Amino acid sequence: MLKKIPAGIGEALRDQRAGLEQTVYHRLNRRAEMAPILVRSSAFDSAQLIPNRYTADGSGISPPLEWRGVPESASSAVVIVEDADSPTPHPLVHAIVVNLDPRESSLIEGALNSPDHAGIGLDTGRNSYLSHSWLPPDPPPGHGMHRYVFQVFALQGPVLSGGPGRQEVVQAIEERGIAAGYVIGTYERAERVKVSDRQEIGVDATFAIDPPVSA
Repeated sequence: MLKKIPAGIGEALRDQRAGLEQTVYHRLNRRAEMAPILVRSSAFDSAQLIPNRYTADGSGISPPLEWRGVPESASSAVVIVEDADSPTPHPLVHAIVVNLDPRESSLIEGALNSPDHAGIGLDTGRNSYLSHSWLPPDPPPGHGMHRYVFQVFALQGPVLSGGPGRQEVVQAIEERGIAAGYVIGTYERAERVKVSDRQEIGVDATFAIDPPVSA
């Protein structure tokens, strides 16, 4: 995965980033009728980091997520997590969860399948590695701080097909989204050190949270 990229390459690509404006929320929430959803995580409060536990440098399980403000008229909710700073043309998708009961307002820690952990059986879409699971944050060493955008959308209308990709989710939100919100956590690999017979990464991380969505 990306932690295997030499730090020199990560440093050379520091200015190559997908961009926050390319995330689903920032692409689609310019519609005035999208109501605000307030999103937070008990794992990373304002101005704090995403703990290693939820990244590729730790056990890699999915973090807890909470939200409020889903309209009563919503028929389902969608969660999508993207890396706005991946050195790719589009944000790297770390998780998609679809067809959530609109009356629910959280995902517990470890709710999603991850490399060494079985989730709770949610209806998940494909991440950028084409896996129906949580892709733990795994930025290239030396690339700088990455922003991970945890987005929640409320939809009206029919449920999504099983295992959708980002394009189908974006289309559904564009056509039937009625509310949206997000929170950002950041993670950074500063350098690489040798531990036993594998490469582990030294970590320097920060956290950022954006203001709630405006109506």
